[in-house]
Amino acid sequence: MEPGSERRGASAEEEWEMLTLRGLAMTDETASEFTGTLVIHRVASPEPVESVRVRIKRSVLEELGGAVKRLLARSVPFTR
Repeated sequence: MEPGSERRGASAEEEWEMLTLRGLAMTDETASEFTGTLVIHRVASPEPVESVRVRIKRSVLEELGGAVKRLLARSVPFTR
């Protein structure tokens, strides 16, 4: 195993599922950063969901928004 590949007892093989991003809000009127709570769960684990407070730069949200828009445009729409 490479140095730094383990953190807090977590192995590199663990897979996490992002459930939602709650309460995304501006940190100031310039909107250069946003804060929220990332809600995640370890796949196939009976352990409860974890909530992690996050701070996200505007540039990251813009990049993520563009990537998600392109991905959704190429995928088959989800129907219930």
